[in-house]
Amino acid sequence: MIFFQNKIFLFVTVSCLFFSNQSIAREFTQTISSPSKLVEVKFILQQDGLAFWSLKYKGDTIFNYSSLGFVLKGNDSLNRFRWIKNKTKYKNENWKPVWGQSSLIKNEYNEIKIELRDFKGRLLNFYMRAYDDGFAFRYETPNQPGITDIVIMSEESRISFNGKYECWWSWADYNTLEKLFYHTPLDSATHVATPFTLKRSNNVYLSIHEAAIENYSTMTLKRDGEQNYKINLAPWADGTLVKTKTPMFSPWRAIIIADKPGGLIESNLITNLNDTCQIKDVSWIKPMTYVGIWWEMHLGISKWILGEKHGATTENAKRYIDFASKHYVKGVLIEGWNTGWENWGKKDAFDFVTPYKDFNLKEVVKYAKTKGVEIIGHHETGGDTESYEKHIEEAFAFYKMLGINIVKTGYAGPVVPVGEYHHGQCMVQHYNKVMKLAAKYKLMLDVHEPIVLSGLSRTYPNLMTAEGVRGMEWNAWSDGNPPSHTCTLPFTRGIAGPMDYTPGIFDIDLSAHSKEREKWNSLDKGNSAVHSTIANQLALMLVLYSPLQMAADLPENYEGNKAFSFIENLPTTWDETKVIDASIGEYLIIARRKENNWFVGAITNENKRELIISLNFLENNKEYNANIYSDGNDADFETNPESLLINEMKIVSTDSVTLKLARGGGACLKIKIIE
Repeated sequence: MIFFQNKIFLFVTVSCLFFSNQSIAREFTQTISSPSKLVEVKFILQQDGLAFWSLKYKGDTIFNYSSLGFVLKGNDSLNRFRWIKNKTKYKNENWKPVWGQSSLIKNEYNEIKIELRDFKGRLLNFYMRAYDDGFAFRYETPNQPGITDIVIMSEESRISFNGKYECWWSWADYNTLEKLFYHTPLDSATHVATPFTLKRSNNVYLSIHEAAIENYSTMTLKRDGEQNYKINLAPWADGTLVKTKTPMFSPWRAIIIADKPGGLIESNLITNLNDTCQIKDVSWIKPMTYVGIWWEMHLGISKWILGEKHGATTENAKRYIDFASKHYVKGVLIEGWNTGWENWGKKDAFDFVTPYKDFNLKEVVKYAKTKGVEIIGHHETGGDTESYEKHIEEAFAFYKMLGINIVKTGYAGPVVPVGEYHHGQCMVQHYNKVMKLAAKYKLMLDVHEPIVLSGLSRTYPNLMTAEGVRGMEWNAWSDGNPPSHTCTLPFTRGIAGPMDYTPGIFDIDLSAHSKEREKWNSLDKGNSAVHSTIANQLALMLVLYSPLQMAADLPENYEGNKAFSFIENLPTTWDETKVIDASIGEYLIIARRKENNWFVGAITNENKRELIISLNFLENNKEYNANIYSDGNDADFETNPESLLINEMKIVSTDSVTLKLARGGGACLKIKIIE
């Protein structure tokens, strides 16, 4: 039979076999389609009670029967069910984020809630949502008599691929997301972190991730058969995976589907799967560019610890503030201002309110206010969440009293409680507690060493950005990141949400302060460099999205360099984003609009290339002025990384611009409408 309700297309089928004149139900299926019928998802309940899902995109089967269910504590299987009833919903809304890659987001989907009862009488609800650009499912264990506590030992959700795939992936690690990415056939990806990005042989692109991680463990994907992957959860120290109570909602297991790689970036599926904003007054949440006392420590020019080379002095902070004010940069980050760095690795090492004796925090904040600059405070925990939670309320109140509105948190060390993983439920609970408490104190957050982002910034937009990426710092003290890395990130880690990669380095070969550098990291072989051109560094500030975007180099490396004019007054929240052209790991051209003006960034990998950009995204019958920052004719990320050309020209929507990108190079356009 077929039901039609608010554009929902739901098909229920009971297939039968006949034996000795008796009819036995073999398979019970229900199918839901996306609003434009591009995506078709089927729920299957077999005669033995086992449940599965499968998916078609444009009529082609992308995923075969993929299993569902759980194993609970005591080897108690929750995976054989009887169908009770369905509830369907159609949603079509346009909503405005506080910040983001676009100022208006469309959220349209069909949903079915399937109510099930297992063979022991327990209730489980299974939700499926079909979007034109993807699919998501989640579980709910509702309130019910006799069940309060739930301990999950295994989530039996699987993803069964149909077809031939190549993929971009990083090794799953329960403690860090700071990895390089591999590009391999599907069968080489044995245990992967998400987002997990794939290209099917018919040029359909996929990204698999999760949304709304609230009181659950984060997931990885573990190979479980030739074309199957099982959802694998980071465990607690005692070996259990999830400890919760009814009602329990799992995160959404989400799959973005696109015909071009750029469609993965343009999709808002992960954000849309989260609840609406829970902060009534959002006027204090302000995206911005920032600089800070940070890169100099990674270079070994200065130190986080009090002493002769201490970086966070009152004098040095004022120097950064003066630079920021002069060049229209809104924020200054200060790391190493508080006592405790000398006790790194010890229990309760950090004091979150007491400055070192050479740093007058109150004076610095007051000085910044006179210059129109925001101070970004810093809380390093070394992974000691127990200590941080004891002091966090006092520390947040202290910042608010001073007039500090942004906090960068860090968890660079083993987790305390001992034995817990960075990405397990223990830390999920901690990070979300910090997020909500920061909202209470009207503090914006930049989280380093985080759990993977999952779109919670829609619900709590004070969660501005996060690291969770092998970022710029690796170029200061290791072999660094190859140019292909940043050509891969927007399609992998970037799918999860904003990343604080900290681009914008102008001293590419790190020679400007070579005599002052002191080796402090065991990965430093003495040959570190930024594998990029200056034009590429500028473009990364557009390509790698973050509403808090750092220009990470030292002020003296920026002063007098005309390239910095691109960063001055650079927006970090946008009205519209378009991917002009892309090939994952190879190159990317992205255009972002703020009001009537456009900014375009282009990057390439280790290969030089010529890219032609059509300007048809501009408004017709309008004239624009374009400032173009591009690689010099002799630029090369290894031999001549600082060669840069800056040109200006008049353009209209019918024009096109040819960009010649050097190896590891890039280009930027700042396009302003002529009124």
